[in-house]
Amino acid sequence: MLLHHQFVRTAKTYESKIAVIDRTLNRRLTYKKALIGSLMLMKKFESYSPGFLGIMLPNSAGSVLAILATLMSGRVPVMINYSTGAAANCDFAQKKCAFKTIITSRTLCEKINCRKVDGMVFLEDIMKSVGFLDKIKAAFKAGLPVERILKSIHQGDEDDTLLILFTSGSEKEPKGVQLTHRNISSNYVALKKAIIFSAEDTFLANLPYFHVFGQTANLWVPLAEGMTIVTYANPLDFKTICDIVREEKVTLMAGTPTFFWGYLRNSKPGDFSTARILLSGADKCPDALRKGMMEKHGKVLLEAYGTTETSPAITVNTLENNRPGSVGRPIEGVQVRVENYESGEPCAVGTIGKILVKGDNVMKGYFDDFEQTSLSIRHGWYDTGDMGYLDADGYLWHVGRLKRFLKVGGEMVSLIRVEDVLEKLLPPDVECCVVEVPDPIRGSRIIATVTRPIDEKGTLKKMAEQLPSIAMPSRFVVMPEMPKTGSGKIDFRTITEKVRDIIQSQ
Repeated sequence: MLLHHQFVRTAKTYESKIAVIDRTLNRRLTYKKALIGSLMLMKKFESYSPGFLGIMLPNSAGSVLAILATLMSGRVPVMINYSTGAAANCDFAQKKCAFKTIITSRTLCEKINCRKVDGMVFLEDIMKSVGFLDKIKAAFKAGLPVERILKSIHQGDEDDTLLILFTSGSEKEPKGVQLTHRNISSNYVALKKAIIFSAEDTFLANLPYFHVFGQTANLWVPLAEGMTIVTYANPLDFKTICDIVREEKVTLMAGTPTFFWGYLRNSKPGDFSTARILLSGADKCPDALRKGMMEKHGKVLLEAYGTTETSPAITVNTLENNRPGSVGRPIEGVQVRVENYESGEPCAVGTIGKILVKGDNVMKGYFDDFEQTSLSIRHGWYDTGDMGYLDADGYLWHVGRLKRFLKVGGEMVSLIRVEDVLEKLLPPDVECCVVEVPDPIRGSRIIATVTRPIDEKGTLKKMAEQLPSIAMPSRFVVMPEMPKTGSGKIDFRTITEKVRDIIQSQ
């Protein structure tokens, strides 16, 4: 399935239906207008160099049309993270993928104080250049039969690169992930069978499009199905989003635990009354968050698991088959293997090992990085770098990144396990993160960061009842604001660097 072609088919089927409700700019686009708009932009984008085209736009009607137009013009979107270090991310993407033009917004750049990077083209200026004749031509083309329209836009193959996404960089330098049309469309087909949805659904689209969770859940799934997308540029504007969900009668929501915590704390009973599916991913979903959503809204918060390299879905819990604490069962067409991280032998049921994945959802590879691609994909199996185990019923239990395990005295210590124990002992409004820092005598030390001062002695005493001495934090560091990536994930790399700086300065 070529996804920009599927959009055309959907748009012709649901011409008068609302495709995008843009709550940032208060605009509403029907599928017909969305098709006309994307065809109009396509002609403008054809003037840029072939190959890659950078996209740095917040979730909006404009970003939806820009992504579609890029693909229709035969270019490949390179999605750029604007949440932190936007200008540096532009420079990095241009250098990594060897392209120049970046479609962005003057309003966005002014709001985030991003300098003008060479090659930037503002969407506002492009729209001003659209003349009456451009509109007439696009409207005429949009009125043609489906097959005529499809022949007038870029063709291609399912295994062509759909877009480039960069990994979060929460642990090291981002990698350029090449996802194909087949990768994401296979996720769409499998998710449709796991979670029943239809064109009648309204999907909240506030997960950034520079993140794979946003691309699949908030763009391609709803566009392929004919749903209405409700876009909003700031997923951290928790109160406004709760109002949007209530006012637009949203039925499907996906987000990270960080976002759902914000919605829970800022919502009123009844705000989520129309929501059928609340899906949490990208980070471990705390028990307290699941419990809070049930107590306040009577809603089951389902947990799923995926990676940028797998488009993203690997496993998912559903309302019919839900095992809280697990990340669900593999979606159709995806195989999950858990193997011993040293020997490579398959692990028995209930035994923790490294998680490997095989299926049509696995990426084409890392752009211009054959070595890292070869290390990550062997015989079709993608090594997630995550640790977990399968239970007797096939549910996957995720226990953290392999890099978040330490080997101390021959024993494996999970920093995630330390966090879980600590989290349950802290007040609900205190966040925590546990990291490892080098130590000249011990080799490494475990440091716990918290967002405000706590009773350290009392907390350590209670932690010692559940953890071995080798897993105990050697000290606490107060970090008022826990650094996070643009997708809401904990930024372990930044936290570790900050902790090292704090310790070295003392």
